[in-house]
Amino acid sequence: MDHQAPTCDEIEELARATVAALPPAFQQAASLVALRVADFADDDILAEMQMDPFDLTGLYDGTPLTQKSVFDQPEGPDTVWLYRRPILDEWAERGNVTIAELVMHVTIHEYAHHFGWSDDDIAAIDEWWQ
Repeated sequence: MDHQAPTCDEIEELARATVAALPPAFQQAASLVALRVADFADDDILAEMQMDPFDLTGLYDGTPLTQKSVFDQPEGPDTVWLYRRPILDEWAERGNVTIAELVMHVTIHEYAHHFGWSDDDIAAIDEWWQ
């Protein structure tokens, strides 16, 4: 049997399906967040966060909706980043979840930063959080 790790495009498809399945009240706002997939976070991000490249599976880059103001100057789109190689490593290490489940979990966690969700809010959408 041929097993190949999903590509960045395939990870993005899984993440977009997760966003499309968010509760209707959040779908419009979620659609305004850019979604990007890269193999790893760039070196500047890793240095700033003092993290190993394989430890960062996702990142929200933006201002949470709970902190936005109509007086803010736009600084670029809010963006959710997913990092393929660390996601694949976690998937292999866990061995008890599908790649779709892990991508869903990371995606919801990053969008939670955008929406300013509490742990209880996340658990209502992502059963894995409980």
